[in-house]
Amino acid sequence: MSATSITVRVPLTIRRRGGRTIVIAPDGSVVPGTSRQAATHSDPALVKALARAFRYQRMLDAGKYKSIGEMAVAEKLDRGYLGRLLQLTLLAPDLIQAIMDGREPAGVTLTVLMDTFPVEWWEQRAALTCA
Repeated sequence: MSATSITVRVPLTIRRRGGRTIVIAPDGSVVPGTSRQAATHSDPALVKALARAFRYQRMLDAGKYKSIGEMAVAEKLDRGYLGRLLQLTLLAPDLIQAIMDGREPAGVTLTVLMDTFPVEWWEQRAALTCA
């Protein structure tokens, strides 16, 4: 018995859209899971605020500044704003990941997060999923 091979030809189209490579099926639909760059719909303001919060926290932890007040003066920020921004570092890890992935609960905005929220992670989840 000799080995045989079968060739299957599928008329697919490969396109680039918005910096992503996608595969388009013969019916014109995008083949799911073919994007080389995952498109996220994360809130840029939330992501930027989280990045700043963790950056400022690292500076405090490293001893670059002795206090929030000193950092606020050096960074030319209002002390109250900086304190509220730093509280974002206390968010539950799964909430941070959801924000970074663009999966934050409906109604969770930077304005909501800059307000006072519970320190306990389970309370955060309960409060922010109802926001």
